[in-house]
Formats: sequence, structure tokens, C-alpha cells
Amino acid sequence: MTSPGASRPIGQAWLREMFALQVPSPRTLSFVREKGARRTEVVGSRTYEYYPPSYALDETPTAHLKFALRHEPTDLGVLVAALKRIPPKDLVAWHDAEPTGKYFRKAWFLYETFTGMQLDLPDAEIGNYVPMLDPDTHLVAGRRDSRRHRVVDNLLGGPALCPVVRRTPAIEAWMNRDLDRLARRIVEAYDPTDLMRAVAYLYTKETRSSFAIEHETPSRTRTERFVEALLRAFDFDATDVDELLALQGQIVDPRYAADGWRDMQSFIGSTASGYRQEVHYVCPRSEDVPDLMDGWFELYRRSLDDVVHPVVAAAVTSFAFVLVHPFEDGNGRLHRFLIHNVLARRGYGPKDVILPVSAAILRDRLGYDRALEDASGPITRLVAWSWSDGDRLVVEGETGDLYRYFDATAMVAFLFDRLADTVEHDLSEELVFLTVFDRALASAREIVDMPDLRLSLFVRLVLQNAGHLAARKRSQFEELTDDEVEAMEAAIRAARDSVPRNRA
Repeated sequence: MTSPGASRPIGQAWLREMFALQVPSPRTLSFVREKGARRTEVVGSRTYEYYPPSYALDETPTAHLKFALRHEPTDLGVLVAALKRIPPKDLVAWHDAEPTGKYFRKAWFLYETFTGMQLDLPDAEIGNYVPMLDPDTHLVAGRRDSRRHRVVDNLLGGPALCPVVRRTPAIEAWMNRDLDRLARRIVEAYDPTDLMRAVAYLYTKETRSSFAIEHETPSRTRTERFVEALLRAFDFDATDVDELLALQGQIVDPRYAADGWRDMQSFIGSTASGYRQEVHYVCPRSEDVPDLMDGWFELYRRSLDDVVHPVVAAAVTSFAFVLVHPFEDGNGRLHRFLIHNVLARRGYGPKDVILPVSAAILRDRLGYDRALEDASGPITRLVAWSWSDGDRLVVEGETGDLYRYFDATAMVAFLFDRLADTVEHDLSEELVFLTVFDRALASAREIVDMPDLRLSLFVRLVLQNAGHLAARKRSQFEELTDDEVEAMEAAIRAARDSVPRNRA
């Protein structure tokens, strides 16, 4: 571990170094300097906190654990791994020194909840309940009291799978924008008849975009099946294993429909020069998937809690799903379906109207990859793996905990950004365009009753050219007189101008 100047790690950084923990580095790294005032430096996704000499600690794990719980954003990967290495007698000694201390009770709660072991201590009987995660530092779930520890369990998930989201200024700003209300205002401005056709198009657009993210062009049958799945997003219960399996079978080629969790090692990669596989992400071992999925079900249930912002809930559940990668095929599409599912079940967005977020993701593939890489990269770098039989990836050792406690902050920020783009671009512009197109089509048909395909082409060409048929396109409609063309152009412009552009 390196840091500028003469300084020593403390808190989570010290615990990770002291025990040589094979877990991703915490997002906040704290140091005590030999001299100098308190200061903070932010470098990329890392925050470096420098403390004056008065913050120097005893070289004991419990001292650094207490500092971490008091001063740092919680990194469950580091803390859980450290608690598994700290002798129970040291935690008992901490209790004896501070029997009602809130930081001890947090450590006690984490130890017993996440290691499955119990300290030889009586239940706490005095002391105010203390939240496990500081709501000023983290985004939290609803209250669940742990009476034994007098701790409020406000974690987003449980011991089998529990991402953490830091409360950043960017996320705070997104939550204050109220995209939900903006989307509702846009939709409410439309005539129900216009809206009905537009909504049907948005479902198709979401389907095609979701496949395009994976560089696929779905057949008509696969498109229809995915649209049917999206129509169920509003009442789909993802904790029903049979329902989830049926959905996976609906959106993939029938030959790859699953009858349970995958039983093979998966990875995400690409073919590099020489036809060799370049590995970008090593998925959890198949042996770990059942437990991780049990944890995912608990995460999903907690995401329906009103305390969790709907977009935060959609991000943590959907990205956690794709990191677990429970199926051989269809994980990416299911991940994006779950965004809609959680938002719909939380009542976010206009009723019965899908927000085609996959189209916005498709416009920012690099951002999508960065959001995934923010969690998957540190995990994969710690997984020991090798090739067996030439093309079969084999993971060595126990790796399950690497996937349980990832930081989902970047994923939450990304989803907020893409939903904003969806509402302001796709929802608004597509509704305007389709309303204009339908009205223009009806107006032009009153002048010349052309076949549907030719009339649609005429209207589209006129709208694309500021209300006039381009001279080079005139020869495509030789059957029309100049007067008819001019009249149809005028009707199309009138229809275009009748639809207000600023619906929000």
C-alpha cells in the first residue's frame, strides 16, 4: 500500500493490509500523517483521507475496526473478512471495556450476522438503538431491529449478498431531480389514443435495444416473446424461482432454456488475436450460485421497501443479478428486465408505460461497461483461475465472498443518468414523433388515399426534410400531381405544428 508523504494506514486500509485480505480495496483509504492538518483527496473512484497525528491508533485490530465504523464509509468486504480473522476473545475484551459502546455493538452485529458464529455474551439490554449504516454516508433500507445487539439493521441485503451504496453528491443530485414526476407530466399531456400506439412502440424499442446491447438482432418471434415478458414487468415476482425460470426460457432460444441454476463455470470475455479468449469477468463458481441467489432474493425483497429510492433499488438488484450470472444464457436481458420490474413494482414512472432505458444504455455502452467494471474488475483481479482442456475456465479456491459485498455506487449513478436520458430523450421525443406521424398520416390520406406503405414513406420523407418532399425524391411518387404533393406537404406541416414540442 502506498500513499504520499510519511503516513500510515488506519481503519479499513490497515485491516486489509494487516491480515493480507484477498478482497477489493475499500473506496475510502485513511492514513495518519506524521504532521499536517486533516485533508481529503479524491482520485477517480477512490477517496484518500489524511488525519493529523492525534488520530494515531494502537496497532490492534479492534482499534482499527472501531475507527472504520466511526469514520469511514462501510466496506463490508473488508470488515467481514477482517472479523473472520479477529480472535473472538478480542471482541469480548472490547465488549468488557465498552459494554454499551455503539461501535462495539455494530461490530458485534456484523460478526454474528455475517460469520454465522456467536460470541459468548448476553444480549444487550441498555443503550439506544444505533443504525448499522450511517444514513448520512450510505443509502439504506428500512428499519429491522436486532434486539440482541440493539442495532438497526438497515442494510440493503443480507449476509449472503449485500451490496453497499455510498451517498455521494452526484447521487443526491439525481434523487432530487424527481425524474418520476417529469415522466408522468410528459405522458399526461398526450391524448390516450396517441399514447396507446406510442407505448406499443416503446416496448418494441426497449426489446430491440436490449438485444442490440449484446450485439444481437432478434427474430420477430424472439421480439414478440420479449415484449410479452416486458408487459409482465408490472406484476412479476422475481423471488418465485419457477416464474424466473419460465421467464428465462421465454427470452432465450428454447434450446438454452434452463431448468435450474447453471452448473458450469461462466465468464464474460471476447476473442482476441490468434482466436484466444480474453477474459473480462469471471463469474461466481456454479457451486456458489444457489447461496448467492438466496441472497439475491433477500436483496430483491428488501428493495421493495419504501425507504429505498426506486432507482437505487432497481440498480442494486439488477446489477447484482448480472454479477451472479445464474443462467448459462439470458442474464443480460433478465438484468435489464429487472430494472423495469423493480421500478414498476415500486410505482416509479407512468402507469403501464415502459421507459426504454436500454436505448439510453445503448447510446452509452462505454459508461455501461465502466459501471460493470467498477465492481467486476476488482473481483476478477482477485480470482485465481486457469484454462483446463484448452478452453474450459477453472476457478481455484473459495471465492464466494468476493461477490457478496460489492460497492454498487457507480451502478446506481449510471442508472440514474440513463433514466434521465430516457425520460428527456426517448420518452419525450418518441411520443412527439409518433403523435406527429399519426396525425400527418391521417391528414395526408384525406388528400390522396394511398397504399399504407407508400403513404408512410411519403410522410416520413416530408417530415425528415422540414415539411417538404426533397426534389431528388420526387421521382419516387410519379403518380402524384404537383398540386397533390403541395397539398399533402401543407397538411403534414400543419399536423407537425399542432403537436407542442415541450411536453414537460
